Amino acid sequence: MARPGWAGALLLCLVGMAPAAAAEIRIAAGEAIQPRIDAASPGDVLLLSPGRHAGPLVIDRPLTLAGEPGATIAGPGTGSVLTITADDVRIEGLEITGSGIDLPAMDSAVLVRRTAKRALVRGNRIVGNLFGVYLHGAADSVVEGNTIIGREDLRLAEAGNGVSIWNAPGAKVQDNEISRGRDGIFVKTSRDNTFARNRFTRLRFAIHYMYTQDSRIIGNQSRGNHVGWAIMYSNHLEIRDNVSDDDRDHGLLLNSTNYSEVSGNVVRNGGQKCVFVYNAHRNRITGNWFERCPLGIHFTAGSADNRMSDNAFVSNRAQVKYVGTRFIDWAHEGRGNYWSDNPAFDLDGDGISDRPYRPNDVMDDILWTLPAAKLLANSPAVGAIRWAQARFPAIHPGGVADSAPLMRPPRIPAPADLPPPAAPWMTGSGQIDLGGGH
Repeated sequence: MARPGWAGALLLCLVGMAPAAAAEIRIAAGEAIQPRIDAASPGDVLLLSPGRHAGPLVIDRPLTLAGEPGATIAGPGTGSVLTITADDVRIEGLEITGSGIDLPAMDSAVLVRRTAKRALVRGNRIVGNLFGVYLHGAADSVVEGNTIIGREDLRLAEAGNGVSIWNAPGAKVQDNEISRGRDGIFVKTSRDNTFARNRFTRLRFAIHYMYTQDSRIIGNQSRGNHVGWAIMYSNHLEIRDNVSDDDRDHGLLLNSTNYSEVSGNVVRNGGQKCVFVYNAHRNRITGNWFERCPLGIHFTAGSADNRMSDNAFVSNRAQVKYVGTRFIDWAHEGRGNYWSDNPAFDLDGDGISDRPYRPNDVMDDILWTLPAAKLLANSPAVGAIRWAQARFPAIHPGGVADSAPLMRPPRIPAPADLPPPAAPWMTGSGQIDLGGGH
């Protein structure tokens, strides 16, 4: 028999190397899943039927684990329910519950190890676990469109986060609903991450950033949490178009955050401070809306060289608290900020007040304590008090001035509010209760 030529030999070799087509494998409720995972080929889809399926499971090859409506994977209450160790794994359409409560072991509904890149966790309902999704070094992974509800039977120090990220460059967390537990998203020692369009309620911090660089926080909503956006020890961030409503302590905290763009954000009805800036330098804080907080913005700990312009400070009890030894001007290139308590005139019609504004002077305190006195804001008596204060700097309470205050606030579109949570610091009337619990 004639031997095949080189072309025939190559064809036989290629046929032998061709991968088998990915298969869809249906798994009935109660059927063991781990043997099916161990026998699966790369790219297979394991489709779980409605009903209860037992965890824990370890996925060590690239495949999809998906559920039909009503499919639940329940862990035994110890360890992680799903542990992913391979690249390109997809988890979709499942309810996942029943993790353990061991914090050092990172017990999670879905634990993605550092050996697993490009994981996709999408469209799941993740309920009653210590951590919801933990990306532990899993670069370029995506957590998208999930509902994550943590546990309320643990003390705050014992609780886990909705999504935790450690050293997962390129990871994205977007379009999730996250509530209960400790932090909505906690990220530490990472870079190039994107957190977008997530909604947070009943948490300590909605988003908690630590030692994370070159990342984006865009279009998220926080309501009824202790703090909306707690950004710490991080540089070169874009923090844009986020909304904090009714958060107990601060809407936005910048602690040792530098070289970042903070724009288009809305903070309303904060329990203590709309914004707290601590040891933060060379940031652009522009075009934001800060409304109805006991303190609009608190600058301290040597924060310097931050650009403050085109922001709106509306109906805050005290607009600014500045702790520092220098006098600073919050205006840039002839544009300052809008101050709702500034009784100013604009005779030349250029949109800029005819005189500088200094927040928190003697009259501000009087007008806040006695709202009816606003009828006299432009009276000769009030003018005399402001004139005297301008001539005697020793009675100025702070070092901030705005040399070009705006006559009208910037127009910042605000997305629809989240439903008000049952938060202990809110009274029945929806007003902030400042007495205790802070």
